Amino acid sequence: MTDPLATRPGGEPSSTARPGGEAELTARAAGGQASTAGPGGEPELTGPPVGGQASTARQADGTELTARPAPELRLTVRPVGERALLVEAGSAGQVAELYARLLAERAAGRLGEVAEIVPAARTVLLDGVAHPRELARTVGGWTVAGTSPPPGPLLEVPTVYDGADLGQVAALWGVGAAEAVAIHSGFEYQVAFCGFAPGFGYLTGLPERYQVPRLASPRASVPAGSVALAGGYTGVYPRSSPGGWQLLGRTGLVLWDTGREPAALLAPGTRVRFVPVGGPA
Repeated sequence: MTDPLATRPGGEPSSTARPGGEAELTARAAGGQASTAGPGGEPELTGPPVGGQASTARQADGTELTARPAPELRLTVRPVGERALLVEAGSAGQVAELYARLLAERAAGRLGEVAEIVPAARTVLLDGVAHPRELARTVGGWTVAGTSPPPGPLLEVPTVYDGADLGQVAALWGVGAAEAVAIHSGFEYQVAFCGFAPGFGYLTGLPERYQVPRLASPRASVPAGSVALAGGYTGVYPRSSPGGWQLLGRTGLVLWDTGREPAALLAPGTRVRFVPVGGPA
């Protein structure tokens, strides 16, 4: 299936080539760090992936829908410059599991000095690493399954489902507008990674059968607070910007506020539920 997030005008993330030709999103954290797959000529410090992946979605009532179990994946670690490492996983669920473990290991003092841990679509960037070769050997010995993302804090997003593309999305799903709202709000999502703009989180949790393409031509301006879909991701625009995602509705929540701590409401690992507060009957 063609990646609906492939390079397009509009300022949203583009895909970059991974070794082997697989598409990889380039994600940039609010602090400015980018996480991308290294070029094919970079030395590989650990072995290649050895497992498959599972697709898991959690409904708002807590019920999990898992397509199939996933064998564990042996991680690949690549150097990025002198003080950074790029750890490659095979799925968003595996990235979530790896990210949670890295945070826990760092908090326990078992990673050594690591300044930043930045998840992306299929990778996690470790930046400001004091001893990269030692850490590469440590992390390269880990395995992840990613059958279910670790639980994080829950954020409820009140949403008025009146987006310009709601009818089009409903038609793609073969349902009416009201049922499309029930479908989208019926799942629990999780922020896989952040990028595109400060405060923008890429939310996973929508089953594959509900994936929708980007618009053929992006809009010149999408209002702040717009709730939108593209591919397997849901997102909320933190500010007005160009964009080509399908608009389902809007929320009044302020996603990014530098006067608040933390500035971003949507951080990697945060669980999200969209709560309808208006829309089609």
